[in-house]
Amino acid sequence: MREKITAIIASTLLFINVIFWCSLLFMLTPIKFILPEIVVRKVMDPIFSAIASAWISCNSGWMKLTQGTLWDIEIPDNLNPKGWYFVSANHQSWVDILVLQHVLNGKIPFLKFFLKQELIRVPIMGQAWWALDFPFMKRFSKSYLKKHPEMKGKDIETTQNACKKFKYIPTSVMNFFEGTRFTPEKHVKQQPPYKHLLNPKSGGFAFALNAMGDKFQSLLDCTIVYPEGIPSFADFMHGKIPKIIVRIREVPIPADFCHGDYENDAEFKHQFQSWVSDIWKQKDKEIDDLYKQECLIEDNQAQAGHLNY
Repeated sequence: MREKITAIIASTLLFINVIFWCSLLFMLTPIKFILPEIVVRKVMDPIFSAIASAWISCNSGWMKLTQGTLWDIEIPDNLNPKGWYFVSANHQSWVDILVLQHVLNGKIPFLKFFLKQELIRVPIMGQAWWALDFPFMKRFSKSYLKKHPEMKGKDIETTQNACKKFKYIPTSVMNFFEGTRFTPEKHVKQQPPYKHLLNPKSGGFAFALNAMGDKFQSLLDCTIVYPEGIPSFADFMHGKIPKIIVRIREVPIPADFCHGDYENDAEFKHQFQSWVSDIWKQKDKEIDDLYKQECLIEDNQAQAGHLNY
């Protein structure tokens, strides 16, 4: 019964929050079609980012009110709200997005996620993401490109055009390298060299770097662990996530990676993929260590309880 009440309260507050902030966004969005591009980027974009940050702060508010989650967070102290960052994390659940927004809001510029083109059709939220200039990516399969060779490179062009909008004001761009949520079935199908991760896809990151030049200061490598198991969004709304562990480290981006040709330079592509693979190996080990640490804590608590008994 308590979980149902929690879900009702959380859902109501989430709905009110979405309607309020989306209404404000939609009222201001037409102005972007009237003003010159440079004015939109330098004047309107900071206003829209401030609205989005306030929206996230309200999300954090109802999360604290309705969730009894224990947060275990380690994050660099020197993050800059006026810097440029590329952010990536392991992807397990829709809850990951709320986690990253909650942890990073106010510490770095407002997070803008790479989204699948189909998500623009999501009622209200799809239009809000579009108004906030989230980069929408349209992926083409190899079979489709064989039939339509003229579409080759269009996804890259779309990514680069989207990222060019972010050159004028400090921005954080978020991309899940795995490209999809982790599931045991996908892990078995891919057979990756990682215990807790799927294979990373580094193309989107490389194209964003190429479009932004040397604007990105560093990569924020975020690791999210749910010790009690990967939750669904419904689990989150019902307050069923006892603990969330977040570890964030800042990784310098090699200067030559900002100007390489990922699409046509095989050597550069190999170097870039190797760099991302090394990051992924460290992340996989960190996740494994965190799970072992949690098991050790649980064992110690169980032993203490037994002794007290």
